[in-house]
Amino acid sequence: MKPLFQSFLALVLKSLCVLAVGLCSAQEWPNRSIKLIVPFPAGGPTDLVAREAANIIREDFKQAVVVDNKPGGNGVIGHGVLAKSAPDGYTLGLILVTVSVAPHLGPVPFDTFKDFSPITNLIAMTPIAIANNQAPFNSISEMINYAKANPGKLSFGTPGVATMPHLAAELMQLQAGIQLTHIPYKGATQQMQDLMAGVTLLDFQSSLVLALPQLKAEKIKALAVFSEKRSAQLPSVPSAKELGFNDLIIAPWFGIGGPAGLSAETVQKLHASLVKGFNTHEVHQRFANIGASVQTNKSPTEFTQYIKAEHERWGKVIKAADIKSE
Repeated sequence: MKPLFQSFLALVLKSLCVLAVGLCSAQEWPNRSIKLIVPFPAGGPTDLVAREAANIIREDFKQAVVVDNKPGGNGVIGHGVLAKSAPDGYTLGLILVTVSVAPHLGPVPFDTFKDFSPITNLIAMTPIAIANNQAPFNSISEMINYAKANPGKLSFGTPGVATMPHLAAELMQLQAGIQLTHIPYKGATQQMQDLMAGVTLLDFQSSLVLALPQLKAEKIKALAVFSEKRSAQLPSVPSAKELGFNDLIIAPWFGIGGPAGLSAETVQKLHASLVKGFNTHEVHQRFANIGASVQTNKSPTEFTQYIKAEHERWGKVIKAADIKSE
């Protein structure tokens, strides 16, 4: 009986050890591939940010990171998918200014303050006002004077209703007391082509990506960048701050987060990894080349507060300008 009892005891101990190892393994994160949801199509600045983040996570945590593009609704659909994902750390997503703007325009499939676990902001783009070479103005002040003399006759293009360029243009009209005519496009490429062709004389872009090549080729002209400082890529173009438009210092931003309920430990691990990974000379330079800047947050709480501040800021503009969704 004694050998039998010893064998039984050994079997029980072995089973307990296997169970303990299994439980520890189940709790360890990450132990399989991670999906990163991107709420816009492949290509463009959004995708560049996503793939940079994916590479950093992949290298730090030694797991595959699959970029999953979920475009539609100016980012609303992708954010809705992220909001409904399991909070197990294996589904992350880019969180854009969409979460702060879209709820002011109508029903959305997420709650900005309840459905996400913000981790950190990553990148801020540099919006710019540009004009057709034949436009009868060469600066923001000249454009405002022209618009005042021709109310409603000056058309401007943007990538769509309630995009950052559109909101910037509406805010400028409110502050300057002018009336422009908005022409929303479904993409910045056609928008740029129409500007060069003279279909529109004024244009607002969310970044320098498409504008830089055309500016260097002198096919269009720049009026201002909506930032605190001048862009290193366009040192001769004045900033909103130096023009006296402090409220027009805006930054279309791309952050990252998970669904609500993501463990604090996982959030902190990802925050530390991404902040360290993005704040290198190589990454700073890579984004500076497209007129963007690295702007990570000190903590997930700080990013959460920023999202709230943006929600309040753009809600006021949307209400004042009476912007309606398409």
